[in-house]
Amino acid sequence: MNSDSDLQIAGDILEVPHLLQAPREHPATVAEFVGLARSIATDRAAWEHLVRYDAASRWYHRLRTGPGYEVWLLSWVPGQGSGLHDHGRSSGVLTVLDGELTERTERGKRVLGAGAQRVFAPGYAHDVVNDALEPAVSLHVYFPGLTEMPMHHTACTARETYDTVDAVGA
Repeated sequence: MNSDSDLQIAGDILEVPHLLQAPREHPATVAEFVGLARSIATDRAAWEHLVRYDAASRWYHRLRTGPGYEVWLLSWVPGQGSGLHDHGRSSGVLTVLDGELTERTERGKRVLGAGAQRVFAPGYAHDVVNDALEPAVSLHVYFPGLTEMPMHHTACTARETYDTVDAVGA
């Protein structure tokens, strides 16, 4: 039979040092990389002044690095696209910061508005393009850091259309 006297905790259990995990300086899980992308996305002052638009090609800037990861800022003028590619052995988080991008895969296409995020595993092939009439800005987190981006020569066919995915909270 249990009673209040069967178990007694003296003091605050959260004060026991060996039970506490030290806060991580850098992300290490998919959820933490998504959180990193969301925190950067909501801190416009950290990235907005860096954005440039280039009519000849997509503009990109490495925003941050850490042990085993990189964060890139990209801009897309209307009509610019990546071509069908994967990210080699890297996983990633794509976050649309401004504007709208269309992602095409073998499963179909998704229109990604500002705040939308996509998480992908190594070998995930997609084509990302700005089909809109306004420029777009995106944030890309790669882990491990991006060392290759193999291009694919087979076009994605859009058999299905997906709605915009969840937006990043402000």
